[in-house]
Amino acid sequence: MFTKNEIRDLIISVLALAVIFSHFDLSLILVTLFIVVIAFASHEILGHKFVAQHYGFDAEYKIWPLGLLLGLVTALLPGGFVIAAPGATYISPYKKGFAFKVGTLSKKQYAIISLAGPLVNIVFAVSLFALNFFYAFDLFLLTAQISFFLAFFNLLPIPPLDGSKIISWSLPIWLALIAISFAGSFMFI
Repeated sequence: MFTKNEIRDLIISVLALAVIFSHFDLSLILVTLFIVVIAFASHEILGHKFVAQHYGFDAEYKIWPLGLLLGLVTALLPGGFVIAAPGATYISPYKKGFAFKVGTLSKKQYAIISLAGPLVNIVFAVSLFALNFFYAFDLFLLTAQISFFLAFFNLLPIPPLDGSKIISWSLPIWLALIAISFAGSFMFI
């Protein structure tokens, strides 16, 4: 279930990220919009939100205006490197049911919810990379690379990023995912 505010925040974030990653080149908007929907929106929705809801917790994406502003400013700077942190999926301790009750996330559940976003990126990236063997299309490779990079960035073990929660639960799983996402991020350079 999505709230009106969450839908608004997702739309604003997706559109802003499309503009940011196109570096304000409106001829690239459709391409960057496709990439942002695949790489970013799926990370937040198919990953974090749906897995949190699977455990019975409320989860809602919320925009971070300062993070979007940072993205807009860095997109204007020469060099092409962009820092964008448009928002995050927030997990509520309230479990749905008759009335509601306060639930407790175990360390493992918290890590799995955190792992879900980067894992969605890795699965999409591998799928697009494989699809490119059958239907060679530069957009598939670009989207795969960006999905790998988004996974890699989110797997950095720096709070509040996903990697900090995963590494505290399972170092071997974190190492495997960061290695795959790192290799995928830089294999096309």
